[in-house]
Amino acid sequence: MLVGIKNASKLIGISIISCCAVLVCTMFLNFYLDVRSIKNEISSELSMIFYHAQVSTVKVVCLVSGGCLLLTSIVMLMFYIKHYIDTHKKELGILKALGYSNLKIAKSFWIFGSSALIGTAIGFGGAFLLMPRFYALQNKDKMLPEITIHFHPAILLYFVILPTLFFAMLSIGYAWIKLHTPVLLLLRDSLQITSKPPRHKGNRNSGLSFIEELKRNTLKSKKTLVFFIIFASFCFSSMTQMSLSMKDLSSEMMGAMMLIIGLTLAFTTLFLAVTTVIKGNTKTIAMMRVFGYSQKECCRAILGGYRPISYIGFLIGTVYQYALLRITVDLVFKDVEGIPAYRFDVPRMFISLLAFIVIYEILMFAYAGKIKKISVKEIMIE
Repeated sequence: MLVGIKNASKLIGISIISCCAVLVCTMFLNFYLDVRSIKNEISSELSMIFYHAQVSTVKVVCLVSGGCLLLTSIVMLMFYIKHYIDTHKKELGILKALGYSNLKIAKSFWIFGSSALIGTAIGFGGAFLLMPRFYALQNKDKMLPEITIHFHPAILLYFVILPTLFFAMLSIGYAWIKLHTPVLLLLRDSLQITSKPPRHKGNRNSGLSFIEELKRNTLKSKKTLVFFIIFASFCFSSMTQMSLSMKDLSSEMMGAMMLIIGLTLAFTTLFLAVTTVIKGNTKTIAMMRVFGYSQKECCRAILGGYRPISYIGFLIGTVYQYALLRITVDLVFKDVEGIPAYRFDVPRMFISLLAFIVIYEILMFAYAGKIKKISVKEIMIE
């Protein structure tokens, strides 16, 4: 096997994102299928309005949350496949030189789909553990008849089996495309992911210092990592602010669930992104230290450019959670009595922002320590 379980184990981020997506979508979709079965038992007009509101909520949550997390998982999978190929060019080049075809090598990448299987299976099982409490909260005012939890094989098919097959086929197909590289280029010693030299056009960058140019080129060299940083900040911002609002709009359980999912996604994505940035620039950091640049300057050049990007992600998350809650409250539950009007909560936004700044800066300080521990001697003798 050209790609083993050890290599696929590094895709824990995909497993976590898949778990969160399937956990949420399974609970809501299972509730939707079960609540449809008691529709004929609903007699009052108010209960029917509440029923339609619940159905609409399921559709919004599954489409928005599930779709967003699915897209992120696909982007992360493609990034890891490309990263694996970039960091194993010589081995793959030797295999191609020995006569292995692109398709034969690509077939071994099916193992990357196991990350989706692990995540979706855990999310599916976790959803059924939480369902009794979830069903009770969804019908806590007893506006609907008693809702019994049923097992629906279609959900297992669509949320566990088909996603696993899809990710396995996507891994093979994308790897096959990326392997269409001449053998000589694969054998070339280009394993280190460094910042591309700046392309001067006129005097556009003439006023930038070396640190600023390196910071800019670090961002340009891995645009996918910029997406991950934005996504991590987006998850933290949107989920923390929505969790603070759930006590008034829904329940403490929903708030706690959103907070846990949001923090898990944010920390996982941020950890994977920043770790990849540092590993991809170890030689650059080593050379900067050889030429006398301080640890602070190394951190500013490699990680400093992501700070404004993270705040952009926080802003997007704030707008997203506000729009989603307004749609849910003002459109989905507009005819349901007892649902308070939703207004943008500035104090809660500042609480979330302050927490984000503190946590982000602590993480950057921790990663600065990792940069300090990079051995110049080990890098130079590689």
